Amino acid sequence: MAVIGSGPAGVYATEALTRLADDVRVDVYDGLPAPFGMVRYAVAPDHPRTQSISSSLATVLEHPQVRFLGNVRVGTDITFDELREHYDAIIVATGAAADRRLEVPGEDLPGSIAASDLVAWYCGHPDSVPDAFRLDARSVAVIGAGNVAGDVARMLASSPADLRETDAPQHVLDAFVVSQVQDVHLVSRRGPAQTRFTTRELRELGDLEEAEVVVDAGELELDPVSEETIRTSPAARRNLDVLRTWAEREPRPKPRRVHLHFFRRPSEIIGSEAVAGIRLERTDLDDSGQLRGTGKISELPVQLVVRAVGYRSLPLAGLPFDQATGVVPHEQGRVQDDGTSMPGLYVAGWAKRGPTGVIGTNKHDARETVRSLIEDVPMMTRAPVRNADAPLELLRRRGIRVVTWDGWKAIDRAETDLGRAAGRPRAKISDRAELLRLAGTATGPGC
Repeated sequence: MAVIGSGPAGVYATEALTRLADDVRVDVYDGLPAPFGMVRYAVAPDHPRTQSISSSLATVLEHPQVRFLGNVRVGTDITFDELREHYDAIIVATGAAADRRLEVPGEDLPGSIAASDLVAWYCGHPDSVPDAFRLDARSVAVIGAGNVAGDVARMLASSPADLRETDAPQHVLDAFVVSQVQDVHLVSRRGPAQTRFTTRELRELGDLEEAEVVVDAGELELDPVSEETIRTSPAARRNLDVLRTWAEREPRPKPRRVHLHFFRRPSEIIGSEAVAGIRLERTDLDDSGQLRGTGKISELPVQLVVRAVGYRSLPLAGLPFDQATGVVPHEQGRVQDDGTSMPGLYVAGWAKRGPTGVIGTNKHDARETVRSLIEDVPMMTRAPVRNADAPLELLRRRGIRVVTWDGWKAIDRAETDLGRAAGRPRAKISDRAELLRLAGTATGPGC
């Protein structure tokens, strides 16, 4: 079996596969030299509790029936058709790497960016340029009302002290030392009752050492639709309680501020050569709960706009893709091409259902896909013996530097040593060439 993607969805699918039989073997491919996907490259550095999930994922990837094969781009370095020649089944769990756009004038101005790019930078993604962001904007607008938007706002308002104990790459720490950010405006199209923050994420905005949260009590007044939401949703009620606590307390003098704005949506990003501000239209909800514009416009003078309004998957060469929904067409995880199942091809995670749910949601999702695979291949443990090293041999002939688990462990040791020398638990290495060099120092096969 082959699994494409070593993030939570891919690893949970691998875990389910290894429970089938003692002689089922799984190769887990990833386009990056390091495993764990979004846990390593999308969880904010100041969230070590969430990042610790990588320990349980590692236990699966260390299983004797599993091989990790990193730095292999499926669809480019090796095609799906080639993989299908060597595996009984393939599960695609590549996540959702592209951002959704605001679709407003001025969105392409310098200083208008996707949250996915900023997150990749501060998480040390190998494809992100270290000096991509200078944090020289004094005022920033973050558009969105979910955990990604909350993470971005919190990170931008962080001080070097807030990040001192994290695994952030050194170039990120250096950028925060000279950060000019003073005000972060978190802008939500809907009201306080409709935000999608988890309460823990929302509270963390108030835990920053050098930033105050600013909430206008007037923006917390509830319309009838929102009152019903608060009455029926414990999560919405908890979030509103947090917001009211912030609105009622006396402001504390701190060098940075995080302002929460509700019922505002971007109508235009202002500027000539770069972002100079953003126009926001006041919104409300009609009797059915649908969002509508009021025509009332206000402006925020900002020098950076970060859109955090959702992610979407990207097409993979050789695999069907629904551009409208941004997912791989499937039936209970079975990949569909014009309504017909493609034998041996399956999908899991965000590539299957879109960017919804939390990390744990992927476990149930992956199990559903594996159940479909089991139903389709009841005799998988009796399949003809294949040359397990044939895909590796093909990749080596093409000059692809495959990173095995031993290679990852060498990277892991180097990051831990680097962090320890700086008084931190880990210092993430983001340069791909350096990651490959470190992986090449491993004594195990395959690098």
